[in-house]
Amino acid sequence: MAVTVHPLPLRVQTTNVPKQFTYPFCYEPHPLCIAAANEVRRYISQHDEWHDELRKGKMFGVLIVPSPIPCPDEKGSSASESLPPRGKVGGGLSFLAAFSGTLDGKTRHEYFVPPVFDLMAPGCYFQREEAAISDINRQITLLESSFRTSPLRKEMDEALAAYRLFMQQSKAKRDALRQNSSSSADDGTELLLIRESQHQKAEYRRLKQNWERRVLEDEAPLRAKQEEASRLQRERQERSQALQQWLFRQFRFLNALGEEKALPELFAPAVPPAGAGECCAPRLLQAAYREGLQPLCMAEFWVGESPTDEVRLDGHYYPACRSKCLPILRHMLRGLDVEPNPLLARQEALLARLQIVYEDGELAVVSKPAGMLSVPGKDGLPNVQETIRNAFPSAAGPLIVHRLDMDTSGLMLVALTEEKYHELQELFLRRRIHKVYHALLEREMPVGQEGDIDLPLRPDFDDRPRQMVDRQHGKPAQTHYKVLKNRDGHALIELRPITGRTHQLRVHCAHPLGLGNPIVGDRLYGKPAERLMLHAFAITFEGQTFTDNYEL
Repeated sequence: MAVTVHPLPLRVQTTNVPKQFTYPFCYEPHPLCIAAANEVRRYISQHDEWHDELRKGKMFGVLIVPSPIPCPDEKGSSASESLPPRGKVGGGLSFLAAFSGTLDGKTRHEYFVPPVFDLMAPGCYFQREEAAISDINRQITLLESSFRTSPLRKEMDEALAAYRLFMQQSKAKRDALRQNSSSSADDGTELLLIRESQHQKAEYRRLKQNWERRVLEDEAPLRAKQEEASRLQRERQERSQALQQWLFRQFRFLNALGEEKALPELFAPAVPPAGAGECCAPRLLQAAYREGLQPLCMAEFWVGESPTDEVRLDGHYYPACRSKCLPILRHMLRGLDVEPNPLLARQEALLARLQIVYEDGELAVVSKPAGMLSVPGKDGLPNVQETIRNAFPSAAGPLIVHRLDMDTSGLMLVALTEEKYHELQELFLRRRIHKVYHALLEREMPVGQEGDIDLPLRPDFDDRPRQMVDRQHGKPAQTHYKVLKNRDGHALIELRPITGRTHQLRVHCAHPLGLGNPIVGDRLYGKPAERLMLHAFAITFEGQTFTDNYEL
């Protein structure tokens, strides 16, 4: 068998198999996947040579499949590694394992499935062409290090500067002569002064041309080197672009229907992002399809410390990234019976839970349930904006002044007139509107502890809507927190955002440089649960305070 299939422990073999395959962008890990992940963690813990790399963090994945039927070899004996006919499975359950990118500088390890395309295979065209491009880089660097301008340039600059000074002094003398001469003086003197000025200017041009000719002749070897460097730079660019396109075409993905498509087809008309196809989910599905194994459920999990710029917690399970994996998995899941997006399934119930707390004809204060969008999104889900517009058909102008994350519940201000919208926007810009959130964290904290968190944030462009800490390019983000009490092993805290960045409170709680204590139910920065335990509790402006006493 081309891939290693690992039997699940007997103690979990009786666990019910899910009726539908995992929806990879929002899921609770199935117990079978958790058992398989534990086996992977046990295996990698035995490899001390990977310890330092894994301590820095890496994503792993598992895919549950029916155990393949051992096939007799040519001599009639059992060969457990033989691939059964497509579609046939034996008793019991097994799993495939994968890592993202490389591990120990390699794309292949016997325990894990192979990459969709192995660009590190010895003798691979990619390796040869990359080596050729690296050699071009070395040639360019060597040429540029030998660039030397002619020493005559300095002499030219000094000579021309000296002549310009002479011309300035001559002009000063002429000006003084004109000033001291009488108005009745012979015009012949003025004519001589003009001719002198013209002669000096012409002489300067001849001097400059002569020097430039000498420098040009002396720098002929330099120009040849510069032209060669420019040619090499063009060749490097052309070969790099051609190699990238070639590489994209080598990543060809199967689906359950036996259809195959390459990266350019899946991302068209956009250019595939770097690293597309090297994540765990595509690797696992590709290996299963190639071996005729039926995918049953899947999960991806993080091992090691959280990176300094984003939140990935050891042992936590994460959805597939959308920027790199959505177009790929949309194709690869064709032919599988996939669970519906759980976010879609909850929307109708959410509509009934949206409450209008206050309304005066200009302003409405609403209590948004967790799981509802603030504004329309790509999936056509119910949202606050459209719901309020239906409730107040005469409302004019923009409605939504500020937003809450889809997973966050609590109070939102909605303008019912254009004048009120601009008035509230101005108050937000001047930081005259103050919000208080309550959050339930995964672990307890000392009651009464408080402080400020200052971690600048920017979007994770490869994995939206996640946010990253970035001290160089991030926007300022500050939050004040106070621990109110502990309950059932969790800390209930008050959060007062000073700025209003996307996912600010969630990242500030979860990030190791913040509280290092994720909000319960945070499927992006912590562990999934029934809901994100973050609630917009109160909002104050112009002497008015509105509260929503929902208890987390």
